[in-house]
Amino acid sequence: MRILLIEDEFKLANAIKRALELQKYAVDVANDGTAGLDLAVGEDFDLIILDIMLPGIDGMEICKKVREEGSHIPVLMLTAKGQISDKVLGLDIGADDYMVKPFSFEELFARVRALIRRPKNMNTSLLKTKNLTLDTLKFKVTREGKQISLSTKEFSILEYLLRNKNRVVSRDQLVSHVWNYDADVLPNVVEVHIKHLRDKIDAPFADKIIQTIRGKGYMIEEEA
Repeated sequence: MRILLIEDEFKLANAIKRALELQKYAVDVANDGTAGLDLAVGEDFDLIILDIMLPGIDGMEICKKVREEGSHIPVLMLTAKGQISDKVLGLDIGADDYMVKPFSFEELFARVRALIRRPKNMNTSLLKTKNLTLDTLKFKVTREGKQISLSTKEFSILEYLLRNKNRVVSRDQLVSHVWNYDADVLPNVVEVHIKHLRDKIDAPFADKIIQTIRGKGYMIEEEA
């Protein structure tokens, strides 16, 4: 899952980025409102974490413009302000949640998980297909009751494919959601990770989960 963090406090931004990356998210950071808005409307993210007080364009205006573009991406607003009026204004212009600084990373992780799974799965952190289960809270994958150890990128690829079951996911979509903006991803990197993932979740089993759709990408297909 790919997150955009728009935060002008460099130390805080770096700390949040590192913490989220340890939770297996790909994180892009913008340190001013103008750069943040460009990324928010020009790139594909699963969540925006947005500070209100920003140089250039403030967070309220960024959120407003993102919604005017027709985007329904979840937005979590961060601010040092705790007044009820600020919370109400932020929620009214389209933010999905609101956190007041200082906050614990544990609370941030919980809010992020809730917002990311909200559009497609409100009630569970478990993603399943056939006899495979992925737990987004424990970062645990099992098949036929056997735990499978995956790398961070393998886990993220599998999670994205499971969240988009019965849809073809292109290589470009995987790069956009699993790697951050600055990553130098070579053309065959996705194929290499898919091969390693298949070696772990498909090769030892008769029933294969990940399908290659020639010329288009990959898919996990599940009958209704």
